[in-house]
Amino acid sequence: MSASEHDLARPPAAPPVRPTTSGDGAAHVGGRPRNTEIDRLVLEVVLRHLRRDGLPGLSVASVAEEAGTTRAAVYRRWSGRTELALAALATIRDGDPGPSSGDPFADLVAELARFRRFVVEHDATALVAAALVAGTDPRVREQIRHHLMEPWRGRLRACLRAGVEAGHLRGHADHTTAEDLLTGSWLAHAARGDTLAEDWAARTAAMVWAGCGGVPGETRRDRSGSAPIE
Repeated sequence: MSASEHDLARPPAAPPVRPTTSGDGAAHVGGRPRNTEIDRLVLEVVLRHLRRDGLPGLSVASVAEEAGTTRAAVYRRWSGRTELALAALATIRDGDPGPSSGDPFADLVAELARFRRFVVEHDATALVAAALVAGTDPRVREQIRHHLMEPWRGRLRACLRAGVEAGHLRGHADHTTAEDLLTGSWLAHAARGDTLAEDWAARTAAMVWAGCGGVPGETRRDRSGSAPIE
C-alpha cells in the first residue's frame, strides 16, 4: 500500500479540545461546573443593591459590573433580577438557636439580643424596607419573610411557651400579639430612623413579659410565694 493509500485508510484524527471562555473570565472545557466564586460575588453584590435600591432598582448590568463579570454570565445563571434577588436572599442564614438556660425570660432576652445582632450584621431593616416598595415581586416578600422573620418568631414563640410551661406567664395571654410586639419594636425603631440600643433586647423582653402576666427576671418558683428552686 502506498503512503497516500495508507493515509486514506487511517481514520481522521479527533479535533483538539480547546478551552472556551465562559463569559465570566473563567476558561472551562466542555461541561466543567460553573465558577462558584462568581456566584458568590454576584449574590453579595445583589444583596447590597437590594438594600440600597430595592427590587425595582436592581440592575443586572450594574451587578455584573461590580462583581467583575458580564451580563451574559449572570443571565446564564439566573433568568432576571427577581431570580437574582431570590437567590441572594436564600444565602442569608440566621445561625443556630442558643442553648436553653432553664430561665425562659433570660432565654427571651438572649434571643432578642441575637436578633439585634442579626439585624445589624445583615442590614435587615433595609431588606425589609425593600420588600415593601410598590412593584416588588410577592415572591421576594415571601423569601424575606421566610428567611428573616419566621425563624426568629418561632424562637421567640418557644420562649413564651416555655414561660407558660414554667408557670411564669398566663396560658391564655395573647402570645401572637406578643410576638408581633417583640419583632414590631424593631420595625418601629427603623421607621423612626433609630438604631437598636444595646439594652433594646432587655427592655423589649421585659415589657412583653409583663404584658403576658410575668415578672421580668423572676426565677423558677412556686407562684404562691415559696422560695426559688435553684
